[in-house]
Amino acid sequence: MSRDPYELLGVKKDATQKDIQSAFRKLAKKLHPDLNPGDKKAEDRFKEISAAYELLSDEEKRGRFDRGEIDMTGAEQAQRHYYRDYASTAGADNPYHNSAGFADFGDSDDIFSSFFSRRARKGEFRAQGQDRHYAMEVDFLDAVNGTKTQIRLPDGPALDLQIPPGTRDGQTLRLRGKGEPGVGGGPSGDALVEIRVRPHRFYIRDGDDIRFDLPITLGEAVLGGKVRAPTPSGPVNLTLPPHSNTGKLLRLKGKGIPKKGGGAGDIYISLKIVLPDAPDQHLTEFMTGWTAGNTQDPRKGMGE
Repeated sequence: MSRDPYELLGVKKDATQKDIQSAFRKLAKKLHPDLNPGDKKAEDRFKEISAAYELLSDEEKRGRFDRGEIDMTGAEQAQRHYYRDYASTAGADNPYHNSAGFADFGDSDDIFSSFFSRRARKGEFRAQGQDRHYAMEVDFLDAVNGTKTQIRLPDGPALDLQIPPGTRDGQTLRLRGKGEPGVGGGPSGDALVEIRVRPHRFYIRDGDDIRFDLPITLGEAVLGGKVRAPTPSGPVNLTLPPHSNTGKLLRLKGKGIPKKGGGAGDIYISLKIVLPDAPDQHLTEFMTGWTAGNTQDPRKGMGE
């Protein structure tokens, strides 16, 4: 075994405490005995890096080692034994249970926070099961309004899945405890389901708003009046102002995507004048004799 803790962790002599901690975490994730059952070499390496980290993470011990006052074991003479059998070690001299060990792993940003918890008196580890990752397609309206469905897992069982109102494309839903089973009595992992929202044939999502084109007849555009328009929550009656051009926007406040904290976005309806599919002789005759229509230039100012 190397007697140089810096060499064991793969850091330079002038490494910062953050560098040392990062190097130890990286190695520990690969070498921990619970992740390498039956691998004696990995177990021995884990013991080595644990001892090295215990020394270098203590500023006082690190300084004494750098000055040659103590050796790798942390003593002036080799009288402390850090490299005992993993199955039989416990207590203060155990390299798996040192004052600078797993307390340095954060609760949210490290694999150990989700994989391992210390059994204080027995000196054992419980391994949390790994998460399972899935993808599921849902209809646009189901994502907007919310729904309850099932996802069928590859190994057979079906899980109930609640799609919350306002679910976005790419959003991940978590089913706690539905992942891989834990090890040594540890908790199960979670099932993470990525939602893929199918495009709608005319609704378009824009943040918390919804936009779509509404076809109207020439007569409705000129004369105005009541028209019926669809929305994700059901049809509504709209009042068209007379002389409504293509592209005019109508707003339905609070009829859009439900928001997590309450309320909802809006719906923006763009009017689109649509002529009859079949030629209309009366309309053709009217337009031919309509003097104002023939003199109008809607493209004026656009240039050549």
